[in-house]
Amino acid sequence: MPKVLLTGGSGFIAAHIIDSLLERGFDTVVTVRSCEKGQKILDAHPNTPKGQLTYVTVEDVASDGAFDEAVKSNPPFDYVLHTASPFHFNISDPVRDFLDPAVKGTTGILKAIKSYAPTIKRVVITSSFAAIFNHKSHAKVYSEENWNPVTWEEAMDPAQTYRASKTFAEKAAWEFVEKEKPNFDLVTINPPLVLGPVVPYLNSLDAINTSNQRLASLAQGKFRAGLPPTGTFLWVDVHDVALAHVRAIEVPEAGGQRFFTTAGLFSNKNLLDVVRESFPELEDKLPSKDTPSDLPQDVYGYDNKKSIDVLGIHYRPLKETVVDTVKSILSVSV
Repeated sequence: MPKVLLTGGSGFIAAHIIDSLLERGFDTVVTVRSCEKGQKILDAHPNTPKGQLTYVTVEDVASDGAFDEAVKSNPPFDYVLHTASPFHFNISDPVRDFLDPAVKGTTGILKAIKSYAPTIKRVVITSSFAAIFNHKSHAKVYSEENWNPVTWEEAMDPAQTYRASKTFAEKAAWEFVEKEKPNFDLVTINPPLVLGPVVPYLNSLDAINTSNQRLASLAQGKFRAGLPPTGTFLWVDVHDVALAHVRAIEVPEAGGQRFFTTAGLFSNKNLLDVVRESFPELEDKLPSKDTPSDLPQDVYGYDNKKSIDVLGIHYRPLKETVVDTVKSILSVSV
């Protein structure tokens, strides 16, 4: 079977990609920051045939030559799924602590592959709707054609730093392929807010991924006084994002393309309504039934047709995702 290197193996999306890769028979090597994290992943897949799932440590994805050894393998790799992002506790300087590492972490693995892994045919990078989103003037309909117009100067604003880092990193990847003409082609997956079951072997409720935090806060009664603003009004199920990454290496026509992977529009009020209907035992922790929705009448549209037509993604409905996610949160918190 083809062999895949998956970076950032202990991340939320990556954990679901692992399941999808193994289900489809790929030999999978994950990068992790420590042996402890790698062993947790192996322990969580006890029925996987020996050798089909292994790990290699990459302590700092933004350091020079971080992936040089990781991309070398016998038998060699066929594909790379790059989900890793620089990990920092403290961000005092947006350029030094966030923007430079985001770009360097992405271009670093591409350089390593070009230099040391000539068998790799395709690289799939986890980008984001953040690289599509226009905070200055919303597109009427968002699609893969859109790019966030954020400038380096605007990225110094903490409210824009994350979106800018995703934008600059993805642009750097496309520029690398265009200029360097490497042995591989490139695909990017661009999801908005990603919801889905937490991964028990990775998560405690105080270390839950940011996207699911709003559902955890709902279930814990932290929003009883009222819902916070929704923010981004597009969402997707983590299983669909994971499958999109795997389909991106299975489908030849995916090469050289971005994929906007979204199931559609939502608001925090929609999440609240599903939780209220499906988990009556949480009623005393929830905001009022009369809580209004903040979904604007003239909210932007979306075009996810390419992900459906090319990758064959059938998007899960919001209710199914919310129920699965809250069940998983309650099981971790018990």
